[in-house]
Amino acid sequence: MKVAVAKYAIQAPVDFAAFAARQSQVLGEAAAQGARIAVLPEYLSLELAATFDAATQADLHASLAAIQRYREDWLALYARLARELDLYVVAGSFLLEQGVGRYRNRSDVFTPHGAHAWQDKLQLTGFEKGLGVIDGGDALNVFDIDGVRTGVAVCYDSEFPLPVRAQADAGARLLLVPSCTDTAAGATRVRVGCLARALENRMFVAQAVTAGEAAWSPALDINTGEAAIFAPMDRGLPEDGVVVQTTGDQEWAIADLDVDALDRSRADAQVANDRDWTGQLKPALLRARLQAL
Repeated sequence: MKVAVAKYAIQAPVDFAAFAARQSQVLGEAAAQGARIAVLPEYLSLELAATFDAATQADLHASLAAIQRYREDWLALYARLARELDLYVVAGSFLLEQGVGRYRNRSDVFTPHGAHAWQDKLQLTGFEKGLGVIDGGDALNVFDIDGVRTGVAVCYDSEFPLPVRAQADAGARLLLVPSCTDTAAGATRVRVGCLARALENRMFVAQAVTAGEAAWSPALDINTGEAAIFAPMDRGLPEDGVVVQTTGDQEWAIADLDVDALDRSRADAQVANDRDWTGQLKPALLRARLQAL
């Protein structure tokens, strides 16, 4: 399966038509390179805030309310592109209103045959908690993509082992991570989380990122990091865990992933964290005791 993850340079579209035209171009490039899955970054929907007046752009609460008018157009756009390009599309994330003034950070997944699924972000960052209007999700999903069980972990969620382990226990061998980070420390945290999830679950982890600057947006102002696909660090796999990653202005990192070979590699593994996971669950190891010296 060929997977593409975007290093998506944030722009300021003048209207939804301009946004849609760019999505068609960007995803078309991934499809032209043979991608079967294309992953766009977290907070992609906030690029649409640029279509409103300066006061709305500068006020994140106002931006969240304003972009809701584009929700149906968003769904129709990516459903059409998935169908026309014969591509599974993870459309970053949309801050979706759940009630008056309350939102969830939802990552939509679109299939070539017209199906639509999603994964809400579960854990909120300090920035998201500080807004006071975003709620974490309450369900964990996996999807079947051409016979490969696949999960989504939205940015910060990739830093938590247990939900991803639950996805792995449900058969996930591929984890898709739409992300958005504004500091080198944040980018490193998500990258390390992705590497750790790849190692402990014997799965591929594919991370998309935002790039560039958008001074008009309180959320998309600064963006850093490289899009990458990770694997366990073991025999027959990259020693640093990096299958492929973007550099410079490169827009897509794309790799062919052999999930069956990954599973078979367990038999000859130097370590098999996925197989040995239960060793840490022994009752004697669930609580540490203070030993006098």
